[in-house]
Amino acid sequence: MTQRSGRRRGRLTVALAASVAVFAAACAGGAGATKDNAREYDTLPKQAGSPKNGGTATVALTPGLSPNFIYPYPPASANGTVIGRGLMWRSLYRPSGEGDKIVDAGSSLAEAPAYSPDRKTVTIKMKDYTWSDGAPVTAEDVVFSLALLKSALADSPANWSFYTPGQFPDGVTAEAAAPDTLTLKLETAYNPSYLLSMLTLLYVMPSKEWNIARTGGPHLDYTKPKNATAIYKYLTKESGSQSTFASNPLWQVVNGPYRLKAFDPTTGSFSLVANKSYSGPVKSRLDQIDFKAFTSAAAVLNQFKAGNLTVGTLDSGFITQIKALKAKGYNVYGAPAPARFDSLTINFKNTVDNFDKVIAQAYARQALQRLIDQQGYIASRGIYNGAGSLNYTTAGSGSPYPPEFGDDPPYPHDPAAAEKLLTDNGWKVVPDGSTTCVRPGTGTGECGAGIPRGQTISFTLASANTPAYVGARDVAFASAAKKLGIKVKIVTKALNYMYSNYGNTFAPAKKNEWAMQDNGSLYLAAGYPSSNTVFNTEGSFNLGSYRNAEADKLIDASTFGADAKVLSAEVTSLAKDLPVLFLPTPHTLVVWKDSLSGPPSSFNALLSFLYSPEQWYFHG
Repeated sequence: MTQRSGRRRGRLTVALAASVAVFAAACAGGAGATKDNAREYDTLPKQAGSPKNGGTATVALTPGLSPNFIYPYPPASANGTVIGRGLMWRSLYRPSGEGDKIVDAGSSLAEAPAYSPDRKTVTIKMKDYTWSDGAPVTAEDVVFSLALLKSALADSPANWSFYTPGQFPDGVTAEAAAPDTLTLKLETAYNPSYLLSMLTLLYVMPSKEWNIARTGGPHLDYTKPKNATAIYKYLTKESGSQSTFASNPLWQVVNGPYRLKAFDPTTGSFSLVANKSYSGPVKSRLDQIDFKAFTSAAAVLNQFKAGNLTVGTLDSGFITQIKALKAKGYNVYGAPAPARFDSLTINFKNTVDNFDKVIAQAYARQALQRLIDQQGYIASRGIYNGAGSLNYTTAGSGSPYPPEFGDDPPYPHDPAAAEKLLTDNGWKVVPDGSTTCVRPGTGTGECGAGIPRGQTISFTLASANTPAYVGARDVAFASAAKKLGIKVKIVTKALNYMYSNYGNTFAPAKKNEWAMQDNGSLYLAAGYPSSNTVFNTEGSFNLGSYRNAEADKLIDASTFGADAKVLSAEVTSLAKDLPVLFLPTPHTLVVWKDSLSGPPSSFNALLSFLYSPEQWYFHG
């Protein structure tokens, strides 16, 4: 389970599962990662100073990820990211952002769920939260929110990147047994950890204010699917009017710590002010937060140098600027984020030059993985500049569900071993030339099914145009492949284009335009990094059409079974079978003025895109 924005891209830079897309992702070392040496950004600063009330924090939005939608569940056709999720509207359970916990219990709208013995009835007690207009947040609001999510999916399964047909929210019936008591009836029992992770994605919306299908229209019974659909279409239509984001009264009814003050549709910059009626555990000491859009990482750096930013991220290409930023009064902190991994996504349905036949062979994937010099990429000043960690699994850093092989990855960098894998399986390796199949067939020592004599290995790698390390690591991979007689053609594409066009689950007509793609990071759920929807055969975010019966079985067990520990077996199986090629992941370098402070955990959470400025304050 993952996400990259409010739309289908959601899973890829998540950039924005539980918050505004503010920070570029951190690294997931994951099980199989080595421990890094100490760096000048490793230490998380302690909370400092006496809190002062008031002030405005200026935050740099991640370049290229400025928001253009405000309704928490945008349709797949929306091209951008979402304002305010987690800041204006809380999910039923607040994600923790920590690898050993799924939720932040203190900041959640509800108490921990209680399950019946068969796990098919879930009872949830709501906490004493209120909307900004003073009305209580009730179980009925959760029923409403689930109804609208179902309407979005009825409109198109692509409208929620966490969705796999037949799974949550399908077969889930929500009832308000009392204003403070929610009951979920499940047709199929879920693993409690998995269900809890899904409920961190259920944003709670105001049922009494939003249950209309036109401005000034009558309030509708949203339990009727026809009405819920009409409401959903109205809200998404209103959300498309960027010029009215700050003036439309719909968007002023919030349950989070902030409400929208201003939005600039030409840039995506926006301002939030404190919700004075917020009833959560911590009220904002800051008066306002200004989120500024940028077109490049260099522009962000320049604004840091000018002292105009309070919080943001530093591109790893500017790692040599850390000392200078510290001298100007900034803290810099970086660390692996839980449940993140970077990879080359493999398109198993690309038929150009028989790529689908070649890549179907396990030995071919293993050989390609062994060409990736993760240590070298990290050390290179042209790629990660030292700010990265090794990663060979989907589990993420410090996961409670590590692979069985521990810190010894199955296919570490070894070009000689890669060459042997090819020669042992019927290929004549011609370094810097064209490696060809010389022993076709399906027997031992032969190339494999559908691979003819004389077949070469040649394919297109779609590489995102930002951030810079993506293109640099792809060039390094293509160079290593060339030395083994494998031709990799790199085609640079804009992230927005890749998100919209390079996924077999939502753009099947484009399947032969890319054989692999590198569009940055993928986030699974911190605390329970199941690969459901990502690597199961029918997964809605199975971009490359990976199919493996054993993986399907293990993912089903981690999704529907009672024992969460089976997730380790899933992680192990995927690491060995290689549905993707694993890359090291870059560290996020979070930067903030030392005049700003708060609980260290609130800054550490930025690594997982969990943004909690209500916990921050300025001090003298």
